[in-house]
Amino acid sequence: MTVLITGIGELTTNDPGLGQLTDAALVLDGDRVVWAGPAASAPAADNLVDVEGRAVLPGWVDSHTHLLFAGDRTAEFTARMAGQPYKAGGIAVTVNATREATDTELLEGLRRHLAEAVAQGTTYLETKTGYGLNTEHELRSARIAAQLADEVTFLGAHLVPPGWDADDYVDLVCGEMLDAVAPHVRWADVFCETGAFDEDQSRTVLKAAAAKGLGLRVHGNQLGYGPGVRLAVELGAASVDHCTHLTPSDIDALANSNTVATLLPACDLSTRQPLPEARKLVDAGATIALASNCNPGSSYTSSMAFCVTTAVLQMRLTVEEAVRAATWGGARALGRESGDGAVGVLRPGSRADVHVLNAPSATHLAYRPGVPLTHSVWRSGLRVK
Repeated sequence: MTVLITGIGELTTNDPGLGQLTDAALVLDGDRVVWAGPAASAPAADNLVDVEGRAVLPGWVDSHTHLLFAGDRTAEFTARMAGQPYKAGGIAVTVNATREATDTELLEGLRRHLAEAVAQGTTYLETKTGYGLNTEHELRSARIAAQLADEVTFLGAHLVPPGWDADDYVDLVCGEMLDAVAPHVRWADVFCETGAFDEDQSRTVLKAAAAKGLGLRVHGNQLGYGPGVRLAVELGAASVDHCTHLTPSDIDALANSNTVATLLPACDLSTRQPLPEARKLVDAGATIALASNCNPGSSYTSSMAFCVTTAVLQMRLTVEEAVRAATWGGARALGRESGDGAVGVLRPGSRADVHVLNAPSATHLAYRPGVPLTHSVWRSGLRVK
């Protein structure tokens, strides 16, 4: 059954040939967009939906989350708000709770968080392992995540578990653990940071993952200046995520590479870190993405709209730049921005991921901060809100 979505006041396509349209329409056929253009020229369809002048954009593409977990870290958050610095040590608390949870509890938690994200316009989502930190539980996490998430990333190198020598743990991650998890994931990641994994250890993990055919991602430059960006660019990682502390050479390296700088502003606010210098990255020519980093410790939000609002009001991006980073940018970070079934874009052949705002333009995302503006959502052609 085809669906004509008409009466679109402002249509953000992220397609260079189509651009941004007014008084527009879309036609969906199954899980694909088959037509986009002026409403007056729209072809007939089996069903018609008039959005009455509302703005339409591609569904949010959240390219960095940690949604497979159990437990609660409100005590850590409370302490941080009282002045205790964030040092990532609370990850171990979530690891213990996640290991103790049943498969059913983890799956239902993932389902609940995914539904929350979709209700806010997120239609394509990556999530990671990383709260298992042994072969048994990393494999379990990968299998469960693959049941619901669009993309799964192996993050066995999230933290060195208590009682382990760091180099011995890297050997486990690169050997038995990677062998077990690789068939169930598309990506591998490493937390390249003081207190987690140093440059040499991170390079070892990433090279082992690449040898298994996995795409690469890096947690880098979150808590201070470090080698994460440089390593990601050197190894051709699809993205380096956080990018909170960047030198001019880091920005230049990103601008002259295919590695996406994924910015996680909700996390920086929650950990009371400075916000990334998004304006400098964009002006230098780097490709950026915005993502939620939804996790129980440092960024417990699935609101991509909040990230967009923050990027506009506090990181000096335009609304158009922030929306593009939260849609096309996230898709680029996941290698899904082009070809048949592309996400983060609305054009013939793209996946039918449509986000209708209860507002006449995307500008209202920043103009009316904190107001829930998602009116309706199609995910892979199925109306889910």
